[in-house]
Amino acid sequence: MKELLAILEQQPFFEDFDPMHLRLLAACAAKLSYPADTRLMRDHEPTETFWLIREGQVALESPLREGCVTFQTLGPGDILGWSWLLPPYRASYDARALTELHTLRFDAGVLREHMEADPAFGYMLMKHFSALIVQRLQAARLQALDIYSHGGPGHGT
Repeated sequence: MKELLAILEQQPFFEDFDPMHLRLLAACAAKLSYPADTRLMRDHEPTETFWLIREGQVALESPLREGCVTFQTLGPGDILGWSWLLPPYRASYDARALTELHTLRFDAGVLREHMEADPAFGYMLMKHFSALIVQRLQAARLQALDIYSHGGPGHGT
């Protein structure tokens, strides 16, 4: 657990977390790797986890009638997944590893229980993930504006 705690202490996303809360997060994390092209999340499927990307890249994709459109690419230090935090706990987009991926994977079900038991911990996670949700929604909006200002996906190809 010391190795996981050291990794968390180096990440900007967790920099203002109380040391006790970092230990709790480390206790709910595991190091996992995935080969390129692994689907980590599918739109509308249940989610019970989130990841801290340590190495590699992940495409966030929205399924459209014409196929999937990438609206954001994540890399080292980024957090993947926020749907575990809010009911109905279903993914809002697809996520696919573009390269070999090394992560910390968090058990969100256990974290939700700790959030209920410790409101200060719950507030910190909610505060950080709220900012993340806004950032992802803005990226999706900008991508949609770009796509549809040029006639839609596949236009001109």
